[in-house]
Amino acid sequence: MPSIEDQIRTQAANIEASTGRSFADWIGIVRASGIERHAQAIAMLKAEYGLGHGNANLIVMKAREAEAGGAQGDDALIEAHYTGKNAALRPAYDAVVAAVRSFGDDVELAPKKTYVSLRRRKQFGQVGPAAGQLEVSLNLPGKDVTDRLRPASGMATHRVRIADASGLDEELVGLLREAYERA
Repeated sequence: MPSIEDQIRTQAANIEASTGRSFADWIGIVRASGIERHAQAIAMLKAEYGLGHGNANLIVMKAREAEAGGAQGDDALIEAHYTGKNAALRPAYDAVVAAVRSFGDDVELAPKKTYVSLRRRKQFGQVGPAAGQLEVSLNLPGKDVTDRLRPASGMATHRVRIADASGLDEELVGLLREAYERA
């Protein structure tokens, strides 16, 4: 499965091929428009240049990243999660990632600002620091809640919090594998 970055590069190349304008030109158009709101910039590209929503959205997103000094790399995002008071959680994060990667070559990690998304064909979990512990969120619809497996909101149905790498026991690896296999 191609990475998100590969997919974005392919989409950018397709935009260039279909419009005859470089991706940098499109970013320049958005920046020169002076439009600050994301949705309004998308609407402008669609109305004035006939772009589809997905292509317009990518252009605006990349224009905003350029204005902010560029997108942070994946490694930088992960490092930012585990600095200061959360530094002690990094070994637990590394252990969770190692366990998940052992499930198969189709595991994809997608770092975000506050967590890392765990994906296969679709997202099956998230991992990141929360309240001084490492929170492992899982998509396990229909799974019973236990003292350890708590309900979650948002992109996951359940969550488990661990204080350190020793919390990644056979039970948690089993839950991660179950979520992975359902994805």
